[in-house]
Amino acid sequence: MSIRFLLIQGIGLFGTVLFFLSYQCRNNKSLFRVQFVSYLCYTVHLLLLGAVTGGISYILNTVRSFCLGSKNDFLKGRRMCCVLCILQVTTLIFTWSGWWALLPVIANIAATIGGYTYNARKIRIVGMLINSPLWIIYDIAVGSWAGILDEIVSEASMLISILRYGWKNMDSPETEA
Repeated sequence: MSIRFLLIQGIGLFGTVLFFLSYQCRNNKSLFRVQFVSYLCYTVHLLLLGAVTGGISYILNTVRSFCLGSKNDFLKGRRMCCVLCILQVTTLIFTWSGWWALLPVIANIAATIGGYTYNARKIRIVGMLINSPLWIIYDIAVGSWAGILDEIVSEASMLISILRYGWKNMDSPETEA
């Protein structure tokens, strides 16, 4: 194990810490802003590992978090949701490296659609049942230890947030619970 590999994993681990903290935010805008920085860390991490589909998908995640946390109506609207989903499919087409390249794209399309509902409950359901499981499989395939840990920690963080704020309190858009 080289120092380079450990540094790459360290960049991903920092992203893991930030992503865990994101689900402890009291409102969706803060959640999206913390995830923005986390996604930047994961973009660098995956690109350094040579996982191009995942790296570019995280660039799109970064853009998505910026848009969702924005005050601009267009960036927060359904058209932007469609644009981001189309860009995910375009990423898949241009970076195809095997069946595992489908996993981050499907995960991110689901998370994008979930995020654009602005419903904390739906955001967490998509994260727990679609996004994290698909990313774990992808992370195993590309050798991202930090990514595997990130998804496990994310699952735990989503469960903690549900326990902390209450499932019923997460059923309305822009939950401030």
